[in-house]
Amino acid sequence: MLDSWTALPDTALAAVGSLHEPFARAGCATFRAAARHVHGIPYGRNSDRSDWRLVLEEARGTCSTKHALLAALAREQRVPVALVIGIFDMSEANTPGVGGVLSAHALASLPEAHCYLTWQGRRVDVTRAGPVPEVPISRFHAEWEIDPSQIGEHKVRLHQRYLAQWLTRHPEMSLSLDGLWRIREECIAALAAQR
Repeated sequence: MLDSWTALPDTALAAVGSLHEPFARAGCATFRAAARHVHGIPYGRNSDRSDWRLVLEEARGTCSTKHALLAALAREQRVPVALVIGIFDMSEANTPGVGGVLSAHALASLPEAHCYLTWQGRRVDVTRAGPVPEVPISRFHAEWEIDPSQIGEHKVRLHQRYLAQWLTRHPEMSLSLDGLWRIREECIAALAAQR
């Protein structure tokens, strides 16, 4: 189960590190307030999908860049929050907006990599907004703790490696890894269009 930003610690932000100042300018006095602020930033890919620093500058971000920004802030502030990549079965039920794309390719779901934070054993997602999912994400097939610098190519490699293994377990799928990745990108575009 993924909790919202309200599950994060309400630790006061100290005047340390490079990230304190932009959050202070945004009126954020605590880590939880910073998470609420990031939650309110529109969903969308940044001009460099591996540079979490662009979230505040470009006023948009994805699960990767938004959570990496907060993980970097947590590190500077010595808040014990971790950045995690998890693989779940993305479907219309748990990710409203992708059903049309999946149906067009005769798929009920596909394995998606999602970034989130963990704190005190809880998974926390600050990016979920829009239509309430019929079914919350409750199961992850694999999870890896990563550094904020690993949200670019490293995340893509982990995800594609998992998809390649998934395809070998599902020989009935007449899809290549490239074909499955294109369908995944169509799903992400559909999500961005509705937010």
